[in-house]
Amino acid sequence: MSESSRRLIDFVREKVPGDELVPLHEPEFGPRDFELVNETLKSTFVSSVGEFVGRFEQEICRLTSSDYAIAVVNGTAGLHTVLYALGIGPGDLVITQSLTFIATCNSILQTGAAPVLLDVDRHSLSLDPVAVRQWLSSHCKVDDQGHVYSIESGGRVKAIMPMHTFGFPADLPSLSSIAEEWGLELIADAAEALGSTLDATPVGKECSASVYSFNGNKIITTGGGGVITTSNENLARRLKFLTTTAKINHPWEFEHEEMAFNYRLPNLNAALGVAQLEAFPDRLILKHALADQYKELWQDSECLFLQPGPGARSNDWLNNILCKDRQQRDEVLAETNAANIATRPVWNPMHKQRFLSSCERDENQVTEWLADRIVSLPSSAYLGGR
Repeated sequence: MSESSRRLIDFVREKVPGDELVPLHEPEFGPRDFELVNETLKSTFVSSVGEFVGRFEQEICRLTSSDYAIAVVNGTAGLHTVLYALGIGPGDLVITQSLTFIATCNSILQTGAAPVLLDVDRHSLSLDPVAVRQWLSSHCKVDDQGHVYSIESGGRVKAIMPMHTFGFPADLPSLSSIAEEWGLELIADAAEALGSTLDATPVGKECSASVYSFNGNKIITTGGGGVITTSNENLARRLKFLTTTAKINHPWEFEHEEMAFNYRLPNLNAALGVAQLEAFPDRLILKHALADQYKELWQDSECLFLQPGPGARSNDWLNNILCKDRQQRDEVLAETNAANIATRPVWNPMHKQRFLSSCERDENQVTEWLADRIVSLPSSAYLGGR
């Protein structure tokens, strides 16, 4: 067995003795979770009407320093709604990163638009502003009205959508500057980034909107669910309208102004979210503690523990090492999983997905280099306290 695999197995088994499966990331539930969920069941208000949806949205606003929050059924639905609300549709292009989860691209495709798959920065693991500026400068033209079009496809470029990979903050200030210069919207896929900060400020302030996920594997969970945050009042009103089937407010009439979506988060899920948010500060402490332990563990190893750059503070949702090459990556994955220690590679890059092979892209050299080397480590919060 390799030294790297043995190092990780010994570390985890000191915390979780025996041979039981140690998952990559599992949800944690306490008495308060059961209390609020049971309270919701007793109230019978388990769907999209109920007090916990509003409470959850208010707490997310406080945590993210946002003015508005709109709770939705999942992060993909949130991204789809934001793109739709901003007028992105068939024939349009959205610049995003190739190193991301498939939901980022799916949300773009659901509007009829297409993703442009660009490279990531080596340190932030997110969309590289240099790559974005280079692609816009060399592959696009601007018409008399200031609209940006791809020379290759003729599609109109309307937005930039970075993803905060593993909770590492994207370089939003630089991307915001590019978006403003080219007249584009900036939307953040913040699915993994609740609690992450850049220069001590919650990620997302530079964006038209950010979208978080609360799937079962995230830092907190609502079972399934997501939330859109924004400081644009008109956009927030539009997003809430679209996610509630565009129904006109009336005591009994069912009148709808346009085609829209049934995307509101159920009250039952929101109740779990409220309880999870109460535990979030303590959970974040444990996540940081685990990351510090991993950092120490890999100090004298040929594998490098990944950390964000200066001024960036990750929520440490998922910890990762960088192996020396793909062979070592595969060796660590095989040996640790054989020992019931769940490790995973990063996602297959989007430009290598067959159904996205026709999308415009750059060379994605950093993306491919990272994908050959990254191994994600068991990162459940409870491990940080053992």
